[in-house]
Amino acid sequence: MIAPQHTIPIYMTSGDIGAYLIYPYIYNPVGEWIGWVARNRQVYSTQGNYVGWLSDEPRILRKFSTAHIKPRLSPPPPPGKFQLPEVEIQPPILADLRSGTFDVLENVPDLLPPFSPPVVQEDLI
Repeated sequence: MIAPQHTIPIYMTSGDIGAYLIYPYIYNPVGEWIGWVARNRQVYSTQGNYVGWLSDEPRILRKFSTAHIKPRLSPPPPPGKFQLPEVEIQPPILADLRSGTFDVLENVPDLLPPFSPPVVQEDLI
């Protein structure tokens, strides 16, 4: 299990914690791996699909016009299970979003589906 010592909460515009980052892995609030962050702060799903970028607050943001311009990337190897931090963290003051930008975790959380290992034919027997 991954320890929470370097855990960074990722906020939603509402101020709630929507995910956690233990670089480069992103976990949902129940500890499932849902995505990862590339070195350039671009966020990808566990399937390697572009999701958005990690802002400074941090939030996962995306422009409406970037749905099809980013190539799919190979994700890193699956991490261990994440242990939620025990201390509640106060959200920072979040800046207003610019026109044409939206909060992924608040508006389209399905862009970061939980990791599902591929089904092996033997598993079906």
